[in-house]
Amino acid sequence: MSNARSPERWALGLFLIGLAFSITLSQVTLALLVLLWVYRLWDARARAAMTFPLATPFLAFVAASLLAALRSADVWESLAKSKALLLILVFFTLVDLLGSADDADWFLARLFLLMAVVSLLGVVQVAFCPEKPLGGPLLWRWTRNCHRAHAFYSIYMTLAGVLTLTLLATLPRLFTGLSGWRWWMPPAWALSGLGLLATYTRGAWLGFLVGAVTLSLLLRRFWVLGAIGAGLVLALLVLPAGPLELRIKSLVDPADPTLRERLYMWESALAIARDHPLTGVGVGQVKVVYPRYARPEAFKKTASHLHNTPLQILAERGVLGLAAWAWIWVAFFVRAGRLLGRLGPDQGRERGLVAGSLAAIVGFLVAGLSEFNFGDSEVVMVAYALMALAFVVERSLGPPHPPLSP
Repeated sequence: MSNARSPERWALGLFLIGLAFSITLSQVTLALLVLLWVYRLWDARARAAMTFPLATPFLAFVAASLLAALRSADVWESLAKSKALLLILVFFTLVDLLGSADDADWFLARLFLLMAVVSLLGVVQVAFCPEKPLGGPLLWRWTRNCHRAHAFYSIYMTLAGVLTLTLLATLPRLFTGLSGWRWWMPPAWALSGLGLLATYTRGAWLGFLVGAVTLSLLLRRFWVLGAIGAGLVLALLVLPAGPLELRIKSLVDPADPTLRERLYMWESALAIARDHPLTGVGVGQVKVVYPRYARPEAFKKTASHLHNTPLQILAERGVLGLAAWAWIWVAFFVRAGRLLGRLGPDQGRERGLVAGSLAAIVGFLVAGLSEFNFGDSEVVMVAYALMALAFVVERSLGPPHPPLSP
């Protein structure tokens, strides 16, 4: 994909714009990318070079999800909700269409810049939020619920999820000489960090911090934590103190009403799983059964998601689905971790791409402990895209050399 005028490069550019600004555009261009990928199957050389990493755990998860749908009370609706499984194609198409580490670097740099622009819009949105939404379709969407940054996404949690992934994946780019450092990267990254804070999404904050610690351990750059701490202090001075202070304190406040509500949901999820242990209630069927399992103390008696990705998977797809879902991430961490170990100190760009991919997925999974981010199409597409970057690097290096015979 080195040719800047190639159809793949144009389609990938539109896909990136869609990830930042429009779910419709991202899904339409994903369909185009899949067609281009399938078209490559006609070329024998391209077909021989194709790789399908993590295919077995992904197929196991698809099979478990479809089995859960077929065993649900409403088979057709559950199968319709299973269409989100098609987003897995983001991972496989990018692994093969991004042909080299140069292409992976190109993709991540443009996602970085686009999300910095989105973050600026989000910060401005919060800073100038009117008391009532303004007229007109675009202004109404922009100024509705603007006390928490959401930019062009439908909700602040989506922006927080995408920013968490992007910030962690691009954090190695701040290390001079490690991953294609440029002078504009620190201000763009700091602006994205402000955008994440302006979403006031605690689970995403926690995911980012755990991902940053993971990255500092992977790359042995422990000063990163001090730099992030200093940045947080600066952000606390810039953003409105009242709501930000309350959100931070609520992280450790057992009396926080939203935390209590989540605990009630998680108890209900376990009750659903006890009654439907093997295959769950079916994809998208939690909203149907939840009223029967809602705790008496809970404020919400209806819910379509349970604010915890593993518990949501367990309730919807049972033990089989949860085991297959966990297999995907274990296989990813094992294989990407081994790849990082193969990379030498002179391969700074490749190390940055792989370590950033690992840290981003750590942040994604940790954030998913307090929200169902795996069910958010915009967030999960970015997660799959960043996972793919590690395997683009792996393919560019070729197979590992076998040990020499004694």
